[in-house]
Amino acid sequence: MKPLNYAILKHVTKVQEASACEIMEALKDQYGHFKAFKKDSILSALMTAEANGLLEESRFDMDESNELRVYFRAHEEGAATINRYIKD
Repeated sequence: MKPLNYAILKHVTKVQEASACEIMEALKDQYGHFKAFKKDSILSALMTAEANGLLEESRFDMDESNELRVYFRAHEEGAATINRYIKD
């Protein structure tokens, strides 16, 4: 099993875009018991990857609870870097 942050990055390379909630839904069966498996921690990992040039914000909107939902995507160079260092 990969570390949670690796799984987050790999997931974003496999979808067009994803929000923290969508990533939580996709990874909950494997990582739901992890202490860091919280929306804030996942969003922090995504924002760190963005700051390091691996991901970029693709859009944002408001969810049903009127909370901001930010979507991230892996651009071509970022996806190549992630896939070079994190194998399936």
